[in-house]
Amino acid sequence: MNALLGTPGKAVWVHRVTGIVMLLPFIAGLSGCDGIMSILDVRGPMAEQIARLWWVLFWGSVVLGGGTIALVLYVVTRPHERAPRIGSGMGVMIGGGVVLPVVTLWALLIYGVSLGTRQVGGEEPPALTIEVVGHRFWWEVRYPDPVEPDEYVVSANEIHIPAGVPVDFFVSSADVIHSFWVPNLGGKIDMIPGRVNQIRLQANEPGVFRGQCAEYCGPQHARMAFFVRAHPPEAFEEWLAAERGEAEEPTSDLAVQGREQFFQQACMECHTIRGTPARGRAGPDLTRLGARKTLGAGTLEMSEENIAEWIAHNQQLKPGNRMLPYEHLDEETLQALSAYLESLQ
Repeated sequence: MNALLGTPGKAVWVHRVTGIVMLLPFIAGLSGCDGIMSILDVRGPMAEQIARLWWVLFWGSVVLGGGTIALVLYVVTRPHERAPRIGSGMGVMIGGGVVLPVVTLWALLIYGVSLGTRQVGGEEPPALTIEVVGHRFWWEVRYPDPVEPDEYVVSANEIHIPAGVPVDFFVSSADVIHSFWVPNLGGKIDMIPGRVNQIRLQANEPGVFRGQCAEYCGPQHARMAFFVRAHPPEAFEEWLAAERGEAEEPTSDLAVQGREQFFQQACMECHTIRGTPARGRAGPDLTRLGARKTLGAGTLEMSEENIAEWIAHNQQLKPGNRMLPYEHLDEETLQALSAYLESLQ
């Protein structure tokens, strides 16, 4: 290498410049570390703790890595006039190779564990508890009634919370291991069949935040998203009171026809619409389907056209989901069904 570069000094400078160039894309990327899937776009106190831990680890790595590189460069570039005596560098080796790593790693471990315990709750009681059950490949959301603990308001693929207060989530799975994660609001936690785990999230202010399954759970793992809507506390109470009600009656002739088709096509065997005979539990609750942001757990934007497309071609849009495709339905029937389902708000 030295023969190619001329002198040891030139080789050292080439390595330095190369290292800086390799770091430039990463350094430049830090300026864009925001958005709905970034842990550094902090929108709540739990997310702030995680971001703080990330920065501690990042700058700690920079300092330790920089110090290591500096020592290596010093050893490589210093004059070698005579062989060092055996044992002359023992103190440096013990201090830098044993004591420093042990102290540093233990400090980081204690800090990380203490932060992790705060993620699952704290001394302050939660303003609300929500149960979330992971399915392949959608999310069941339950809001326990504060007066009747056995009664729930059930929704799917979208979570509503009050802003500015802590909310405890009790998560589990109906099939395989999933992972519940809202990067802007806090950490992630596994959803394990037969077990209930707990995590606390809080949104500093009203907004919409994206969540994602963070544990590979099958072929449609990437299309298993959800949204968290944080409301002002008063608006959340109004939303929850309305959510407890039954589905509104369809008003247009097309929607009335769609409701009839909903029962003729046996959709009620898998789905629930409160206030109707539909009581199926195999698929998502559809009582407020039209008010949600997406279809198929983030697969399509909510619209009448996309509802019809999902009913007929869901296995093409999201292969492997548990819903059967209704490709045999004619255009008029699909339009009626989509008009009815979109009216459920």
